[in-house]
Amino acid sequence: MSETVYNRIAMLRAERGVSRRQLSEALGIHYQTVGYLERGEYSPSLYLALRIAQYFEVPVEVVFSTDPFPRLGSGSERSA
Repeated sequence: MSETVYNRIAMLRAERGVSRRQLSEALGIHYQTVGYLERGEYSPSLYLALRIAQYFEVPVEVVFSTDPFPRLGSGSERSA
């Protein structure tokens, strides 16, 4: 069983115009840690995951998942 944690941190940052440094300063972590999180090289503690979700004002399930997130624009929701 894989213990990979998938996340949408980079997408949320881009969507809201937040740099890695801005996010790291708001969370009190090193800016490189944000990169490690985004690339899946580091899994956050539950506390950090909740703080990230709180920062973006979304439920934690919007940011993190144990299953890969579907690609944006894929699937049957496309219109002809």
